[in-house]
Amino acid sequence: MRDYLLTLCVTAAVTYLLTGPVRKFAIASGAMPEIRARDVHREPTPRLGGIAMFFGLCAGLLVADHLENLNSVFELSNEPRALLSGAALIWIIGVLDDKFEIDALIKLGGQMIAAGVMVVQGLTILWIPVPGVGTVSLTSWQGTLLTVALVVITINAVNFVDGLDGLAAGMVCIAAAAFFIYAYRIWVSYGIEAAAPASLFTAILMGMCLGFLPHNMHPARIFMGDSGSMLIGLVLAAAAISVTGQVDMDALRLYEGGAREATHAALPVFIPLLLPLTIIAIPVADLLLAIVRRTWKGQSPFAADRGHLHHRLLEIGHSHSRAVLIMYFWSALIAFGVVAYSVHSVIWIVLVVVGLSAVGLVLLLLPRFTPRAPGWAESFVPPRYRRRRRARQTAAAGQPGPAASDTDEPRVPVGVGVSGVNGATAVGARAGLPERDRAGSRR
Repeated sequence: MRDYLLTLCVTAAVTYLLTGPVRKFAIASGAMPEIRARDVHREPTPRLGGIAMFFGLCAGLLVADHLENLNSVFELSNEPRALLSGAALIWIIGVLDDKFEIDALIKLGGQMIAAGVMVVQGLTILWIPVPGVGTVSLTSWQGTLLTVALVVITINAVNFVDGLDGLAAGMVCIAAAAFFIYAYRIWVSYGIEAAAPASLFTAILMGMCLGFLPHNMHPARIFMGDSGSMLIGLVLAAAAISVTGQVDMDALRLYEGGAREATHAALPVFIPLLLPLTIIAIPVADLLLAIVRRTWKGQSPFAADRGHLHHRLLEIGHSHSRAVLIMYFWSALIAFGVVAYSVHSVIWIVLVVVGLSAVGLVLLLLPRFTPRAPGWAESFVPPRYRRRRRARQTAAAGQPGPAASDTDEPRVPVGVGVSGVNGATAVGARAGLPERDRAGSRR
């Protein structure tokens, strides 16, 4: 576990430290597209955040290759090299799209080629466990088609959900954490070496997301762009493919008997058959709804619009930060609920999930709120998140500034926008004018 933690920290540190220079490079290179009708942000923001995330991925793999407990992943498997090859290709396509806005069909073709590159190097689905049937071996063509489909679906699901500051990185980080728990348990508890690459991939993916999030939280200073969203989508898909189609269920030996009985008895353990889709259930649902919505209107499925789930949360009155937190909550509830069921298939897990769902619905109906770092944690967060300290500094300087309880929407100063004499009086009082000159009606 310490080696995984070290790999995660190195990946996060490299991603975090490189994001600042990458932002300056994006501004200098003109990778700051104009505000579009579907965009939520109000100022041009640089993209290309995926550059820092890709180098964080490279750093994580390099460190893991030199760690004694993780070096065997590179010696016994070609999957890390396959991941790096596919990630490099999809990253280049994303960088070109962030700068030049390439066609959607070209991006789709690039995603399929990147998936094919990983398949050629051995990162593919070999078999799938089917409850009541047993382990079903796939032919070369079946495995290739299923692998490419899973990669393309995951990449586009993550890309579609990347519409609010910090949303995609946070949701993928939650998914990676749930997947890491599952893969690490399969490797350590059952001694299945085939689950080691997935554990490594998810640890690195968490580091990539955690290193980028401080720069991407609302208000974002930089966007990951397609170079980042497609990259983290591919890494998540690679982890799912590795643990789903590479781990032989018979090696777990949970049930002594035929393959059919073993599969049925080990059903909770073979949740990874559905885990990749349940972990990204919300992005996949958003993807499917977008395709249906656009096709129903006679538009291209790749045509952008403002009908995504996060857009609808904003339209019904939620603040930016709260909409992101709601998406985080439902993603974590689904992902960790499925992982918990894979450990123990008992009724209390279902009851806990139902209870948390009820809590989520209550929070969803509460008045809007603004999350902020507590006072004791302000020394550990970037200055832009230290709301209370910033409020004290502006108050000491005698300048009007946001209070500690401000929301992430701009507030109207006291007296401004208030009709009548009272509003004019408030403005005049703040400006220090004599009472007879404060209201026009008293002149």
